[in-house]
Amino acid sequence: MAAVTTLSELLAEHTRMHGETVDHLQRVVSEWQLLADMSFADFLLWVPLDEPSTPDGADAPPRAAGSAFLCVAQARPTTAPTAHPDDVVGKRAAAVEVGQLRRAVTEGRICRDDDPRWHLEVPVRRETIPVRQGGRTVAVLSRDTNLATPRVPSPLEIAYLGSASDLCQMIVDGTFPQSVPLGSTEGSPRAGDGLVRLDVHGNVAYASPNALSAYHRMGHASDVAGTELAVVTRRLVLDPFEAADVATKITEALEGKASPRMEIRGRRASMVVRSLPLRPRGDPAGALVLVRDVTDLRRRDMALLSKDATIREIHHRVKNNLQTVAALLRMQSRRSAHPEATRALEESVRRVTSIALVHEALAYSVAETVELDALLEKVLPAIRDGATAEARARVRVEGGFGTLPAGRATPLVLVLTELVHNALAHAYDQGESGEVVVSARRSAGWLEVAVSDDGHGMPEGFDVETAQGLGLQIVRTLLTSELEATLRMGAREGGGTEALIRLPLGGSPNGSG
Repeated sequence: MAAVTTLSELLAEHTRMHGETVDHLQRVVSEWQLLADMSFADFLLWVPLDEPSTPDGADAPPRAAGSAFLCVAQARPTTAPTAHPDDVVGKRAAAVEVGQLRRAVTEGRICRDDDPRWHLEVPVRRETIPVRQGGRTVAVLSRDTNLATPRVPSPLEIAYLGSASDLCQMIVDGTFPQSVPLGSTEGSPRAGDGLVRLDVHGNVAYASPNALSAYHRMGHASDVAGTELAVVTRRLVLDPFEAADVATKITEALEGKASPRMEIRGRRASMVVRSLPLRPRGDPAGALVLVRDVTDLRRRDMALLSKDATIREIHHRVKNNLQTVAALLRMQSRRSAHPEATRALEESVRRVTSIALVHEALAYSVAETVELDALLEKVLPAIRDGATAEARARVRVEGGFGTLPAGRATPLVLVLTELVHNALAHAYDQGESGEVVVSARRSAGWLEVAVSDDGHGMPEGFDVETAQGLGLQIVRTLLTSELEATLRMGAREGGGTEALIRLPLGGSPNGSG
């Protein structure tokens, strides 16, 4: 049976927590990387197990519910060595750990180890933090600090630890994280990106070096220490509505309201800002403002968007030029008095049109990939319609081709065009009904395509490797030089012909895989 590893799965299997409690624990886990980084410590989330369990044998008395705890989530700091190099998720608390965890539940306060304990030859100090929701304790956080590396107190460390302690107390109070949906925390600034601690009046008590650099890049030349951050930030923002909005969010954090991340743009830089209220035990203690300089990231995004737009415009122009070429060839074929010349020109029109359809698909694609299933829905009917004078066979597609890079999609579409046209042109007599099936089977490393018909079959002595027809010469060349694929042609079971293509999906010499 597959191991249960996600928080929601572990809670569903081992507890009877209702939806609101599960949602609250999910919010705690979504925020706790910030706590781990500011605490320089690992965080483990423990839940009391509902069902009584027997500790050491069938004859031993069962333990009461809540006597055992299970770790359901784990976070390691990015700012300090971990206390838990091993994976603790899914494991029960050891007997020596249960007492402190239970004490946090029963006393409803943060409890600290009297003495460090040893874990995998590392001294660890543990604090247990009751997680309260709806007026009751629903889980316990353990904050485990690796004491093997001594730390020298610095202004940054003091600000980090003080802010983390306030937020941990707010978890005990049940006020952090707030239950009001704030949107996804993905992309929010981390402590290391830039941290500003505000006092109760909204003045900067501490700003980390990265936060100072972000504000300097936004255009604030002097130190922000002692300034009113909402006012300073508002002056740096170009858009007046953005400026008012970010200032309001910082002020609201001082009043106890958290806000989602917000991106602001100055004259020379862009910055993401997020504000968190600090109100341990309900007492105002200022606010925490996290900032992240995203200037270079946005410039790269703009460069990529510009590049994508240019590439799409090129594909659009190539498509238009190819359609013009196809139209000229079509006009020439109508004027030709020689059947062989007309047929050759019509085949050229078909090939050029197939390539044009690939470029049309790329002109509307964000990535340099082609959705082959949608493209073949356009290409194959056009081939069938062009062959109606020769046969009345229909073309059907089975399976899914998926997407391919442009450099591989174009030759593959041309190959399929030639094989389908070949089947329509040679497998049936004029006016004869039948069916040509294009089937695909795709795996992680290979795409296998079969083009089969129920026609007359191949002539005696036919060899695909030596066939001199232009269509099959094109097929062989493209499969060998562009796709590194193999082709086999033979009799189809039940009559007719089948062409089998096996195409590796791992890349190509063109760099298009």
